[in-house]
Amino acid sequence: MTAHCDFTAAMLVICNILDHSLTLLTGEKVQLRITLSKVIPVVIEDMEEQTGSPGANTDSNNQRNGDEKPRRGSWTKGRKRKKPMKDSNAPKAPLTGYVRFMNDRREQLRAERPDVPFPEITRMLGNEWSKLPPEEKQRYLDEAERDKERYMRELEKYQKTEAYKHFTRKVQEKQKGKRHRGDVGHQVANEALHEKDAEGKDRTVFDIPIFTEEFLNHSKAREAEMRQLRKTNMEYEERNAALQKHVESMRGAVERLEGDVMQERGRNGLLHQHLETLRQALTSSFSAVPLPGSGETPSLETIDSYMKKLHSIVVSNPQEHENLINTVRDVVNRLDR
Repeated sequence: MTAHCDFTAAMLVICNILDHSLTLLTGEKVQLRITLSKVIPVVIEDMEEQTGSPGANTDSNNQRNGDEKPRRGSWTKGRKRKKPMKDSNAPKAPLTGYVRFMNDRREQLRAERPDVPFPEITRMLGNEWSKLPPEEKQRYLDEAERDKERYMRELEKYQKTEAYKHFTRKVQEKQKGKRHRGDVGHQVANEALHEKDAEGKDRTVFDIPIFTEEFLNHSKAREAEMRQLRKTNMEYEERNAALQKHVESMRGAVERLEGDVMQERGRNGLLHQHLETLRQALTSSFSAVPLPGSGETPSLETIDSYMKKLHSIVVSNPQEHENLINTVRDVVNRLDR
């Protein structure tokens, strides 16, 4: 009788947990419309048939008292849940940048720290990933992006093959078989749900019946999807942070270049002013020195060409123009003073 009471209390706890899980999944309050008075006696009856009556258990326990200590009472283990079907022909799923980093560093870290337990290694790798330089982290993210593109291409090709169609048919047939199977507790729970649905159709109801493997698989799929979305969101946040740092560094470089440009502009202005002053001085000094043959004298507009012609005349035949060379030397000496 005590075991029955404990079982009833446990069933109530399970119902509360499932009710809370449904609330988390759907975002709405969903009532577990299950008549416990129907479910619990049937499941208890099945347990008694499998384990025997309480009196028989007592007799067998008394017989074992002389040989060994009786075992502590425990719940009857249920059937092991089968894993979902795996398609061996499907393309290999892509790895995220974080997983690629962990695969590269895990064995190296375990070799360096063999005494550190596996959970601690995982935590250390997570810290390393968060402190990894943006350039090195971007390399893993780029590899993950290329692997994802590869997976999408291969998946698109695979979905057009006969192997994929055959696997899809097998999954559908297995799901149909699961709907026809189920123990008495599942049937009673579903009947109770249908009765309550007929009474109040205006209430929000979860489409998949609870206490079924389909419901558990759906919950696992939703949890896996949420984990993947969180990982993807974390990767995008890290990528945005890296890009933000890159943008800030580029802004700093642009500001430095703008400062250098302003300095060069100032220097160019000074040089241009000095060049104009030098042209004026040369024009004034060589105004009395005409070029041999043409008699050309310089002006502000022609001083550059005048100096080129003068240099060419002096270099081509210095012996013939010794007087001109001496005159140029005197003019230059006066400029230096």
